[in-house]
Amino acid sequence: MNPKRLGPLIIIVVIVIFLPLTVLAEEQSIERQQLEQWITKLFDERAHMLVHSTDDNLEEYYLTSEAAARGAFRQEKLRKVYIQTWANKRFLSLTDAESRIRLVRVKISGNHARVSLVQSLKLSYAYNGKPEQPQHFGIGTRHVLNLQRNDGVWKVAREYYLDPLTENPKLIPELAPAEEGIPFIRSDGVSLSVPKSGARRYQRERAVSYANKYAGLAWGAGNNNRYNQKYRDYTDLGGDCTNFASQVLGDPEEGGGLKMTHGWRYRFKAGGSESWVRTDSFKHFLLYSGYGTVVARGTFDAVVKKTDKHPNGAFSKIQPGDLIAYEMDGDVDHFSVVVGFDVYGYPLVNSHTADRYQVPFDLGWDKYTKYWLIHIKD
Repeated sequence: MNPKRLGPLIIIVVIVIFLPLTVLAEEQSIERQQLEQWITKLFDERAHMLVHSTDDNLEEYYLTSEAAARGAFRQEKLRKVYIQTWANKRFLSLTDAESRIRLVRVKISGNHARVSLVQSLKLSYAYNGKPEQPQHFGIGTRHVLNLQRNDGVWKVAREYYLDPLTENPKLIPELAPAEEGIPFIRSDGVSLSVPKSGARRYQRERAVSYANKYAGLAWGAGNNNRYNQKYRDYTDLGGDCTNFASQVLGDPEEGGGLKMTHGWRYRFKAGGSESWVRTDSFKHFLLYSGYGTVVARGTFDAVVKKTDKHPNGAFSKIQPGDLIAYEMDGDVDHFSVVVGFDVYGYPLVNSHTADRYQVPFDLGWDKYTKYWLIHIKD
């Protein structure tokens, strides 16, 4: 073959090979964009349902001919009933919801797709006695969805996520109103500020800032909704809540700066010790090391009730930077960090797994939960 004719022939071959690949890549990109738009609309509808109590438009997103899809749909209806019941028993109303999602992995194979994503959900509420003073909190969750396309329309076939709003709404404890018909937690006045730490061993103000910065996927958190990369993420190893609480107390650069010990420590290659990452071990460490002291322990009714020991309720004795442990069936299985109080003095907490930012402390728990109110000694 004439070498002079070889160059154009090579160019033609290259175009023939790569042009279909380019078209395929563009088609896949469009398909992914369409799928993302559909998923975004799904999560917007679910957020809207939490506030407005209607699921009329939600069922169309689910492949209801399949049992797993029907279960996923029921899950969303249950969380709506739960949070609406909780709000009613706390003398408040949900006023708005905003959803933001980020796709982590997408695998589309014909009419099937598997999607991993994270959601940052903002919920707003106002007390019935103060509708002009809305409050806001954030929840962050990780989702895995199996989707199926029928007649060109995607449907949810199966979904998994760790949902903090799945408790039985019938088991939500009542909150007795004051004479004015409003929630009554603290009558001694509410301080939203964090006590200054000064030269004390526990840097309380820094601890609260750390808890707000690294609250993960929850709306409102800092650090671009990411955990502190200095620490291992234990979410897939039983949960990250205790690891996070330990960081809040003990991180020497940004956190509370409590001195690590032989038993309670984090080594940046080996990870956290048992007392650093396991709930019961962490609770024992706090109480026997002298770092913490129990203000009160009991069910919701017990810790909000006025007593001779706590005339304004046990919560009048805790401060931002203190901890709450959650006990179920005799075992502590969750920790959160107190970061402030809302307009009526209701304690707000941050935590990991699922990620929470300034969430009312009892949201997602029931009347059998026992709360350990742990004051961290300055």
